[in-house]
Amino acid sequence: MIINQEQDVNSKQKDKKVIKCVVWDLDNTVWQGVLLENDQVSLQENIVNLIQTLDSRGIIQSIASKNERATAIAKLEEFGLKEYFLYPQINWNSKATSLKEIAKVLNIGLDAIAFIDDQLFELEEVKFTLPEILCINADEIGNILDMPVMNPRFITEDSRIRRLMYVSDIERQNAEKEFVGTADEFLATLNMNFTISSAQEEDLQRAEELTLRTNQLNTTGYTYSYDELNHFRQSENHKLLIASLEDKYGSYGKIGLILIECQPQSWTIKLLLMSCRVMSRGVGTIMLNHVMSLAQSNHVRLLAEFVPNDRNRMMYISYKFAGFKEIEKNGNSVIFENDLSRIQSVPTYVKFQVD
Repeated sequence: MIINQEQDVNSKQKDKKVIKCVVWDLDNTVWQGVLLENDQVSLQENIVNLIQTLDSRGIIQSIASKNERATAIAKLEEFGLKEYFLYPQINWNSKATSLKEIAKVLNIGLDAIAFIDDQLFELEEVKFTLPEILCINADEIGNILDMPVMNPRFITEDSRIRRLMYVSDIERQNAEKEFVGTADEFLATLNMNFTISSAQEEDLQRAEELTLRTNQLNTTGYTYSYDELNHFRQSENHKLLIASLEDKYGSYGKIGLILIECQPQSWTIKLLLMSCRVMSRGVGTIMLNHVMSLAQSNHVRLLAEFVPNDRNRMMYISYKFAGFKEIEKNGNSVIFENDLSRIQSVPTYVKFQVD
């Protein structure tokens, strides 16, 4: 099977909407009853299984509830559910405001959020204000596990521990807020280990997941299936590289992917993406400079495709910052070239290895 038509590949998978976060209301949604009227509320039937199953699929969860925060948190602790919800918004703000805050702190798009509530008024307000969000009536929660958007094709190791990785991120963020010093000095305290390796067959499920889930830090927006990625992995005319990161707080998992098309005289970066969770760690620069070093040692020109959209401007800036210059526009895509005259060394605060 030979794949030359990235645009065809992209169009085939463009409709694969992925829900990354389910946001729950509490009263008459997670539990039966209104907490402020009677603190003896009881959990909805099967709710624990729903929450735990979504968690095991790598779908993170949060809360948007109009309630007294301390009382609601105590009740969630009593039910043994508090740990499943990241950045819960329990206040008297509008649900739309709470949902925007959750998207912001998780650094995900609104179109990756599903919101569950029992009140039609709340659902309609969110639909009107934030139409990208998938709104689900609490009457329908028995069906959510069967919804295609809640069923990733693969459950990877990164999926299984995704919530725990976000918990580690919270610890890092708290440490960064309390740290006195420069950003580089803080990064030096993390003891980061960054690894780039040729993708192996066991990496391909996560690689497919990365192309489907990563929208903001994705240079082209192309998505590839397991089989397509396996073709590239085995192709003499391509390099498929995958990156992972860990630090003293734990593993970030597999967080980056690079696809390079290799011609005798030139290499073209067809796809460069990285998880939003590592945006502030300088990882994109390390990935690009590694590819630049490879191209230089192989005595080839280094080109890169970029397809702009309303969410990936940061990747455009990454290319420019690394010394790539626009040489051609082809429809909606831009072709960059790097003359390889300025390859930055790996920051001293990162231990870098190539497997």
